[in-house]
Amino acid sequence: MTETHGVDPTPTPLALLLLGREADPNSERGVECPGDLPPASDPHLVERARAAKAALGDRVFILGHHYQRDEVIEFADVTGDSFKLARDAAARPEAEYIVFCGVHFMAESADILTSDRQQVVLPDLAAGCSMADMATAEQVAECWDVLTDAGIADVTVPVSYMNSSADIKAFTGRHGGLICTSSNAKRALEWAFEQGQKVLFLPDQHLGRNTAVRDMGFSLDDCVVYNPHRPNGGLTTEQLRDAKMILWRGHCSVHGRFSLDSVNDVRERIPGVNVLVHPECKHEVVAAADMVGSTEYIIKALDAAEPGSKWAIGTELNLVRRLAKAHPDKEIVFLDRAVCFCSTMNRIDLPHLVWALESLVEGRVPNVITVDPETETYAKAALDRMLALP
Repeated sequence: MTETHGVDPTPTPLALLLLGREADPNSERGVECPGDLPPASDPHLVERARAAKAALGDRVFILGHHYQRDEVIEFADVTGDSFKLARDAAARPEAEYIVFCGVHFMAESADILTSDRQQVVLPDLAAGCSMADMATAEQVAECWDVLTDAGIADVTVPVSYMNSSADIKAFTGRHGGLICTSSNAKRALEWAFEQGQKVLFLPDQHLGRNTAVRDMGFSLDDCVVYNPHRPNGGLTTEQLRDAKMILWRGHCSVHGRFSLDSVNDVRERIPGVNVLVHPECKHEVVAAADMVGSTEYIIKALDAAEPGSKWAIGTELNLVRRLAKAHPDKEIVFLDRAVCFCSTMNRIDLPHLVWALESLVEGRVPNVITVDPETETYAKAALDRMLALP
């Protein structure tokens, strides 16, 4: 064995990225990689979680988003994307407590769709969503004033992605718009253009652009990006009047880090690979991919894939790893070389889940997520318009 003394190694940019101490300069602003997860939780916590869940019985219903850790998914009664889980919660009126293992906006949606007698619990209140946080109620109200001054507010229909706060959903409902998911974004936009001439798409610019250009035949010139941190959104009145899609400057901190280089690199490393990405990825990534679809679409595509096929998946790593374990007959890899989890989603870990469940057993209801009645009314109106889509 060789020993070295007095060596003070300088971490490489890649090492810092993997440790979660740096941002990737080639990805979008604010897109950081939190690095690898800590080791599996204390096995005693597993027994405590089982005991608490058994003690609560049908009084509790645990929802697990696809991006959660395996140790949390193990205790979920149902898994799915954000809207599926909210609807699943609404379909269980006998459950007093809905424990949502996801992020804040998802728990808000569950509170909106469930009955008043049910309480929605988020195991860690710090589990937010960077994309949802990129559009505040004040910023969006100011944007609407800009559109009004430009004389186009009355022909603009807001369409908000499910990954938005209850306040943004309420704004959308108040102004005659609707909510969309990554699965039904095209139908939502078709409906919106039947109601008006323009769409204000919140808060993910990439889903809006990809749906309009890739799925509906719009051009990139039909789209402008409204930056809430610049006067007038950084746009001229003429640009706003000429645009068909006014895209909010927001993005997913996980999907936003995939690049065209990621696609080219994986094709070079794995000949014959199928590149499958989420529509929250940047337009050039989506354009270079073989298949594009929502989380549920990705899961179904791999379920149906031929044994021996090769896949590079552009979505959150917890899900990609779970899919690789579920399909050992296929080669499934993460699209990017760097390891990247959704850092806010991963705040929900087994210790937080155990604490929440044991609190309920003891008669204390922690971290209740409650949407005020007025916000709920308008947000539900926007959700109902989505549910009424053909």
